[in-house]
Amino acid sequence: MRRVGWWVTLGVASLLTVMCVCLLFAAIRNDGAIQGQLGTANATVDSVAFDRTIIHFETPDGIVHSPANGVLYPDGLAAGQLVRIEYDASDPELARVAGRSAALTLLPLGSFVLFTWLVAGPVLWWIRRVEKRATVPA
Repeated sequence: MRRVGWWVTLGVASLLTVMCVCLLFAAIRNDGAIQGQLGTANATVDSVAFDRTIIHFETPDGIVHSPANGVLYPDGLAAGQLVRIEYDASDPELARVAGRSAALTLLPLGSFVLFTWLVAGPVLWWIRRVEKRATVPA
């Protein structure tokens, strides 16, 4: 049972680490797409929620866009605020607050990985220690 606990702990911590690394690469890829065909606009913040910040903006062709997944890097925005954004001209659904980049994801993702291993490390060590005690003859 302890061996299963050790593998489960290691698996969960490793999975969370891989997910954070994938999120970082996804943010870098999104920034690359925006930078590749950069469009800029002024956007109005419609709503701010825990999981997304909804905006709407008009592109030069006169079409109003409101990305369903919200804007990237929305920290500090409030409903009704006018904000400068950068978007992918070939896909206006991909937009970020101007001047912000994937570098903003390093601190939260890095902290999450650090705390994951700060919890998993001692748990793994403790399970190993208990396992060794159980196998040592008395």
